[in-house]
Amino acid sequence: MIPSSYPDKAEIARLTARMLLEIKAVHFNAAEPFTLASGLPSPTYIDCRKLISYPRIRSTLMDFLSVTVLREAGFEAFDNIAGGETAGIPFAAMVAERLALPMTYVRKKPKGYGRNARIEGAMTEGQRVLLVEDLTTDGGSKLSFVDAIRETGAECGHTAVIFYYGIFPETEKTLGDHGIALHHLCTWHDVLAEAKAAQAFDAETLSEVESFLDDPRAWQAARG
Repeated sequence: MIPSSYPDKAEIARLTARMLLEIKAVHFNAAEPFTLASGLPSPTYIDCRKLISYPRIRSTLMDFLSVTVLREAGFEAFDNIAGGETAGIPFAAMVAERLALPMTYVRKKPKGYGRNARIEGAMTEGQRVLLVEDLTTDGGSKLSFVDAIRETGAECGHTAVIFYYGIFPETEKTLGDHGIALHHLCTWHDVLAEAKAAQAFDAETLSEVESFLDDPRAWQAARG
């Protein structure tokens, strides 16, 4: 079923944040910060992969992601839905089902044997491809996936994610300079607001997380 009528963007963001908190996909720890892929510390961590184990939540969020793409990119904007290996694959499959479109996936690197392919499934020259992932931090990992899609002769100018950090100003520029528009459901600011409303963490932890979100680079620099 192709969704067409759902809450506005602000309510989708609030409900998405609420669901992520409900399944404990959100982790805050200022005393013992997590390490990001960049090697820098963070008092926040999100595990969107947990969503696949919660049928009601995953179904609602995939409806939200599908309708967000339709609203922001267009109802006839795509011919193919591609998932990024590995976290994006199940979400791409569910979005493709809702939008009644073919689904493919993109490997992080060639598999090293056989056709040595990075694209699995049928993707053809001229197709307009939507890249689906679970989240984006600074946008960097999306570029390699998009380049692999474009190497087939297909077009890829959009990526859709459930969660966007929304705290690093260079992210949308990085994607924009590469000709990619970003669509997302919620950010850390949405999660923090919902966590405060639900009193999901103690006040000291929430204050430290807010300090990080307001100026992540300064927070990281202060902690080496």
